[in-house]
Amino acid sequence: MSNVPGKIDRAELEQAFSLFTEASRQLVESYQELEQKVGSLTQELAVANGALRQQYEEKAALSSRLETLLAALPGGVVELDGEGRVSTVNPALRQILGREVQGCLWQEEVAPELVPTSVVNEWEYAPPGEAAVRRLSIVASELASGERILLIHDLSESWRLRRQLEQHKRLAAMGEMAAGLAHQLRTPLATALLYTANLTKPDLGAAERAKFADKSLARLRHLETLVQNMLRFVRGQQAEIELVDLCLVIEDAFKTVQPEESERRRDWQLALPDGPAWVEANHRELSGALINLLENAVQATAEQGKVALRLCREGRWWQIEVTDDGCGMSEAVKERLFEPFFTTRKEGTGLGLAIVRNLVAAYGGEIDVQSVQGQGTTFTILLPASR
Repeated sequence: MSNVPGKIDRAELEQAFSLFTEASRQLVESYQELEQKVGSLTQELAVANGALRQQYEEKAALSSRLETLLAALPGGVVELDGEGRVSTVNPALRQILGREVQGCLWQEEVAPELVPTSVVNEWEYAPPGEAAVRRLSIVASELASGERILLIHDLSESWRLRRQLEQHKRLAAMGEMAAGLAHQLRTPLATALLYTANLTKPDLGAAERAKFADKSLARLRHLETLVQNMLRFVRGQQAEIELVDLCLVIEDAFKTVQPEESERRRDWQLALPDGPAWVEANHRELSGALINLLENAVQATAEQGKVALRLCREGRWWQIEVTDDGCGMSEAVKERLFEPFFTTRKEGTGLGLAIVRNLVAAYGGEIDVQSVQGQGTTFTILLPASR
């Protein structure tokens, strides 16, 4: 009688309860699954929060460390934003500049007070209220974000010490030069005075008087040479620079020295290129420098010894070589060879090679020496080639 109105079919009711039970079971299972996922997510979130907290603590410690280091740096640090405004400074920077620059535009308010020096990245700065001028080193670094970092060091004390050291070196060099000059002048002057004193003897014969006069004159001329060499060394390169042919200069020097030593029968060798060798120099002074080197070679060699003069092209340089197979020199002598007043010869002035070095340097060239004791010496001069 299931079709009677007002009565519920038991089968339909059981089916409905069955569906409700199944839906409830599914809801329970879904809730349990959701609860598990929530628990898992909660655990993962706790782990992530722990990691973030650890990273935050590490970054906070690093930030504190960087702030401590920035405050302890002896040099000044300035951070400029993209507009060139000072965003960060450290205490050392405030002490160096003597005022607060936080928030100001660096190029408009600070840079105009910096005076450039002859040294790159070094500036002079007068702090407000101080008479002394400080010397600062400023190095800039560009960041990828457009900001800039300026590292500023106060070089005032080191600059003062450097200037004092340079002054002491100049005074020491002047003292050494004066001592060397006095030593060079004393011997020929004493000899000239001795010969001159002999001229005052009333019983001196004419021949002896002439001999003492010649010897005195020779010593006085030697003194004159010493003074002239000293003036040339101090004055440096003063002669007019012109375009000269090295071949002609070398031939002049060679022809000047070779005849004076022809009786001693040395083996003279001369090697020159076919065409001209143009350089910017002074013919007379460069010839005198080569004569000096040739005379040294002659004095270092015995009879039948070899003296060679060679000119060749090496890239943008003309290379002059003066070679002998004489006595050579030790390493100790070679290290001091170009020092003023240093000489190994009794009659030497000690200025010849110093003058040669200064002359070559004035022409933009270089000079070097290679020597082996008992085997010989080679002086090499490089001069920039000219068209």
